[in-house]
Amino acid sequence: MSASIGNDLFQSRLNQVLLDSQRATRAAQNILDSSDATDRVQVRTLLDSATTTITTASSSGLIAMFRAPGQEPSTVAPQDFSRFGDSTDVISDELRNAVQDEPDTQFWQSVTLATEDASAAPGIVVGSQLSLPVAGRYELYIGYSLHDAEATLLFVKQTLLVAGLTLILLIGAVAWVVVRFVVTPIRVAADTSQRLASGDLEVRIPEKGEDVIATLARSFNGMADSLQSQIKELAELSRVQQRFVSDVSHELRTPLTTIRLAGDVLYDQRGSFPASTARTAELLHAQVQRFELLLNDLLEISRYDAGSVQLETEPTNLVHLAEDAIDGMRTLAESKGTDLRLVAPGGHLDAEVDPRRIRRILHNLIGNAIEHGEGKPVVVSVDSDQSAVALAVRDYGLGMSDADAQRVFDRFWRADPSRKRTIGGTGLGLAISLEDATAHGGHLEVWSMPGKGSCFRLTLPRTERGRITSSPLPLPPRDADGPVVEIVEAGNGGQHA
Repeated sequence: MSASIGNDLFQSRLNQVLLDSQRATRAAQNILDSSDATDRVQVRTLLDSATTTITTASSSGLIAMFRAPGQEPSTVAPQDFSRFGDSTDVISDELRNAVQDEPDTQFWQSVTLATEDASAAPGIVVGSQLSLPVAGRYELYIGYSLHDAEATLLFVKQTLLVAGLTLILLIGAVAWVVVRFVVTPIRVAADTSQRLASGDLEVRIPEKGEDVIATLARSFNGMADSLQSQIKELAELSRVQQRFVSDVSHELRTPLTTIRLAGDVLYDQRGSFPASTARTAELLHAQVQRFELLLNDLLEISRYDAGSVQLETEPTNLVHLAEDAIDGMRTLAESKGTDLRLVAPGGHLDAEVDPRRIRRILHNLIGNAIEHGEGKPVVVSVDSDQSAVALAVRDYGLGMSDADAQRVFDRFWRADPSRKRTIGGTGLGLAISLEDATAHGGHLEVWSMPGKGSCFRLTLPRTERGRITSSPLPLPPRDADGPVVEIVEAGNGGQHA
């Protein structure tokens, strides 16, 4: 705006200057043309009269006249004069050349004029020619100061500055009002929703007024109340279910103990029974044992659900633990024709773990590998690094599809329900193994491919509160081949592919 106003002011002043200069030049020329002066004194008097007319018509005292070059010398011609004072040098050679070349044309030039207080002011010099009787042609230059226009422009700039600052303050005030009454409630709603999502079910949005924000707050709070009520109902139902499973498991232990003692007596005396009765005693003994295992697993999983599991950690050599687990499963492996192998390039240093739970994980993994290994070798690997220790159980049997690998840690889930089991599993082994690994701050992962076998990898921190940065054992295993590799990682009570 300042530049536009400045241009308009200059153009308006320029047009006025050109009109004034043209009018003054024409009036002076009329005076000169009507005179019959012939001597030097008369011509000088005539020139003074013309100069006075120019000053009056142009309202400017900055006048300069120079005899145009290229004319014959004359004793009558008045001498050159200038009233520009200290600003004489503002009449440039370019402007004089233009006036000399085209006598009938008016030319102008922007200049800087010196004022009475020795300061500078913008101005315009207009050049043209006059014809004096007897004396010949003279260059006429009239200077116009733009100090008033500059002052006007300065006032406009100051006004614009004040208006701009006022507008900025006004915009800031409007922005503050918008933030205060619109953005802030939205930010509060976002923070409240995050706290609600993180588990703080008591948090609510303050309800004020009857505007859209208040309506949003009421709707959000209603939703939060509904969620809190449903979550409490589900939590209570979960506690009831956990309590029921725990109570039933505990209550069944007493009659189960009695049944097991009676069954053991019958089983020990089966040799004196008829064949059908002896077979019945054997079946009773096997199913009572399986029922006892199922009750133990149910009690263990209910402890995890209730969050009452506590680890009994101690420095443990996982290689020795793996050797003991392999020795305990060797009889079953020989019955299936499976060769159990231990590969332990590392892991000989002790790790802070609960040996009972890690041994249970190994028994579950090795037992499943033997069960599904189709009589092929089963390799147990142990390795470690500075932060973690890992155990992997690799079989080369049936393998699993992608969908089966994603559900392998589900409770009571079996990849092939029609397949006959030889070790009497309860369907909770891998689910409990997953909980055991998570309780240690570790991970239990599986890779599997149909026809290529499976590999379960357990990674644990070396210390009780350590962090795992990477696993010492690769997954997929190094001997895995095929275009598709599926890895399922389970941890923190969940699993993902």
